Amino acid sequence: YRRQVLEGAAALKKLAVDYAHPELGVVTSDPTATARCYFDRASAPEQEDTEEADYRRQVLEDAAALKKLAVDYAHPELGVVTSDPTATARCYFDRASAPEQEDSEEAEYRRQVLEDAAALK
Repeated sequence: YRRQVLEGAAALKKLAVDYAHPELGVVTSDPTATARCYFDRASAPEQEDTEEADYRRQVLEDAAALKKLAVDYAHPELGVVTSDPTATARCYFDRASAPEQEDSEEAEYRRQVLEDAAALK
């Protein structure tokens, strides 16, 4: 009886060491004992590491930004939407410091006056 108890205790100790130290690996004497790795098998789904996932996310973000720019370029009638209240545009033709523009009637009158002045000389 004592021998059986010691064999049982030794088996339990071996199981406890195997459980507590998975880095030790498995040693077997049976040549037919094999294990199947469900991660490296040929039919396993493709796995991405974190670098590939980050690169893929960056590429998709870049593609989305390029698509938005292409839509903005191809459809100027959509306008610009902004949430920044300080974002403004400056019109260089209607500003106070812009040179004054003549309309066609004033330009025609000016041309006529210059021709008359040249004829008087």
